[in-house]
Amino acid sequence: MTIPSTGPMLFLRAASPDGMRVAATCLRPQDAAPPRFATDRDLKAEALVTRAGATLWRVMMDLPLGRATYTCDGTEYTVATDTTGDMTIAFASCNGQERGDLDRPPEDRNSMWAHLAKRLDDETIPLLLNGGDQIYADEVTQAHSLSEGWPKNVPHNLTGSEWSDLRDALAKAFFERYATQWAQAGFADVVARVPSLCVWDDHDICDGWGSLRRRAQTSDVAKVLYSAAREAYLLFQFGCTRTERPEICLQGSEALSWRVDLPGVTIVAPDLRATRDKRKIMSDDAWAAFRPALQDTQNRTFVISSVPALGPRLSLVERAMKLTPRMEDYEDDLRDQWQSYAHRAEWQRFLSALMKLHDEGDRRVTVLSGEIHLAMRATMRTDTGPLHQLVASGISHPAPREALATCLSLLAKLGEAPLKGHPIRLHGLPDKTRPYTAERNYLLLRRTGENWDARWQLEDSGETNALPI
Repeated sequence: MTIPSTGPMLFLRAASPDGMRVAATCLRPQDAAPPRFATDRDLKAEALVTRAGATLWRVMMDLPLGRATYTCDGTEYTVATDTTGDMTIAFASCNGQERGDLDRPPEDRNSMWAHLAKRLDDETIPLLLNGGDQIYADEVTQAHSLSEGWPKNVPHNLTGSEWSDLRDALAKAFFERYATQWAQAGFADVVARVPSLCVWDDHDICDGWGSLRRRAQTSDVAKVLYSAAREAYLLFQFGCTRTERPEICLQGSEALSWRVDLPGVTIVAPDLRATRDKRKIMSDDAWAAFRPALQDTQNRTFVISSVPALGPRLSLVERAMKLTPRMEDYEDDLRDQWQSYAHRAEWQRFLSALMKLHDEGDRRVTVLSGEIHLAMRATMRTDTGPLHQLVASGISHPAPREALATCLSLLAKLGEAPLKGHPIRLHGLPDKTRPYTAERNYLLLRRTGENWDARWQLEDSGETNALPI
């Protein structure tokens, strides 16, 4: 395939009262000249990798406070860089679908991205939080005969030549997938003007990564698949090579958890995929790196949990599914969740850490999640007031049937309290009566003075009223 010229795409490295530092990437044919970037001066682009007939380039830019501009190959882009006062942060997740994602009419697939892009003409948004499943890479395994039977039918061990052949094929397939998807109209319009922070989820690797059966997860094919997906994630969602570790990432673990501090706001994103298996969500090393990230935070802390941290009693459904072999194919979807019976102790540990920070002084913690292809919200009772969770999921993934939203809303009535005395409650979005809303969506977090509120932009219902958080 011919890879289209793509970009620029901006990635936040730091924000301060002086402005922003961002990495900007773009793709060009490998025989083309490097892209020409400039701010108040010309900037030299460096090649990160050449693959599949294209080169991914990067420049680092320091953008001054206010509405900064830069040019790429003569096209000018404006970036809102002021995070010191009133501002809006966008949050989105699930940018694709499992099969035939790029075969859909682009106007339909990207309609919510186009909506967000149009909003930028009237509203300054200095940051886009990408909450997981930025790419649906499930079909990448079809690129080689050794992986096309994934995850049920793959060889457990590979020879040296098989390993390298598979590695090359999967690396090329991930590269082509990202390149094609990153060029999508709407999405490309947003990410050239709004710096991103990204956390990955399973579809950025493969469906159910970390929750699959042990034989598949420990195979050589799995190791090659994960390595290729991780490199592509670093290239296309951080703007760095596989040998670099972005400065925002926490040290001491294989996991790519990160923390970014803005004026008055801390954003923490634990990596819930890199070290996951059927019995744990984060390894001991990942936990050891994550705990200090919840110390000395700003008054407002947003924690991105790629799978919802507050939810209904899904463990009941998970146990029921084990009673019939016909339902075992869906077991990994429930094992993915914090609420799985296999993860209950770790879930309690996670919620305790969030609640401890939430109850310190005048700090407030809000959890942001995606993954479920629905919009919803929940609260957990704490001694100092409710800890909010906001879920925006499915910016381009088709909305599920209304029946799923109805069933989950009924399940939510059972209640859940993994921490004794701190019950979790699910609530309807503003103006909605049931907890789950089956529409494509993205989320807006607005700070006015010292106060924050949340609004969901829903595909059919429009923008909700503000929810104070």
